[in-house]
Amino acid sequence: MSHDQFFRSEQLPAPCIVDTGTIVNKQDMLRLLADLSRVRYVHMQDGILTSEGEGHVLEVFADPQRSTLIANHALYLNVYSFDYLELGKSAEQEPWFSLIQDDRQLRLIPLSNPMVEQNHHRLNVAALEAVVAEVLSANWDVQIDDEEHFSF
Repeated sequence: MSHDQFFRSEQLPAPCIVDTGTIVNKQDMLRLLADLSRVRYVHMQDGILTSEGEGHVLEVFADPQRSTLIANHALYLNVYSFDYLELGKSAEQEPWFSLIQDDRQLRLIPLSNPMVEQNHHRLNVAALEAVVAEVLSANWDVQIDDEEHFSF
């Protein structure tokens, strides 16, 4: 058995992080941040508060050539702007996500719950399907009426 074969069979399992921990893998960072919607953000540089506010996460991406942008209540987050992400909970057990790069920290505190957002999304899909069904049904009724009026 070669060293490579031994190493592959003895690899450690992938990390399992529940509610608190440090994430360095960019794909994992993307997955966590993609669920965010409305957030409160706090930007610290060298331990000094430089900016804070509320906004909506519009895009989360991984591109070493693009910037993270926060303006006009919109957040465009590039995981390549940060070295790692710290995941934790406040004293009130509310989750937070801190994106860290050297002495810069961008803390994101969710203002929306993905479980509620998902239920709302399902409700919207069901409502849309009902409206489409109603429109199609009305269209068929109009076609039937037209056929009755023009038949000889």
